[in-house]
Amino acid sequence: MLLLTFLVSLGVVTLAEMGDKTQLLAMAFATRYRFFHVLLGVFIATIANHSLAVAFGNYLTRFESAEGWIQALAAFSFIFFGLWTIRGDTLEGEDKKTTRFGPVITVAIAFFIAELGDKTQLATFALAARFPAHPFGILMGTTLGMLIADAIGIGFGVLLCKRIPDDAIKMISATVFILFGFYGIFQVSRDMFSLSLTATAIVLTVLGLITGISIKMIRSSSKMERMMQCLKKDGV
Repeated sequence: MLLLTFLVSLGVVTLAEMGDKTQLLAMAFATRYRFFHVLLGVFIATIANHSLAVAFGNYLTRFESAEGWIQALAAFSFIFFGLWTIRGDTLEGEDKKTTRFGPVITVAIAFFIAELGDKTQLATFALAARFPAHPFGILMGTTLGMLIADAIGIGFGVLLCKRIPDDAIKMISATVFILFGFYGIFQVSRDMFSLSLTATAIVLTVLGLITGISIKMIRSSSKMERMMQCLKKDGV
């Protein structure tokens, strides 16, 4: 079970980090500092940040009376992460931060701050609530997932962007998140709340409709934003 938890955590966070703000931040820092310094800073920040997320998520599961609701919230959060992935992220000046402590600490500080409340930290929190028996496996899996995704972003980002459309990467990652969330809802409905198969099917159907509408709204909004940006560039 420890290996499974590690692999799930690794896969979830690697997908979550693809196209995420912190991956963009790592790519931006790689234009200023050495590859090894950037990854070391990312590692330090991730260990600190995700340790907090794992500790808090694991602590919440100790309230047995609320365990079902915590598991449900964790499952719902994965659907939310899928929608967040479709929406995408942008940098808001985090890559301009500098300190007097050198490149590693500069990257670590900026990355730690950017990761607070970010999708990957929240995903780590949700994983800790979902698999409370193996906090160490979650921490190691999510940390390695961040390093893999950021190494890909730094080393092969330009090449990947040329070969694979950005929308395709987002949709693949989002689909995995949403399916993981729906599976979690199914398990919670049957195991925690003892709902009948019919009631569970109704819950999943309603949730599916809401998710589908949300995806359509997000994609329409993103399309409108791109159109407005093109108009601004053309001086309209």
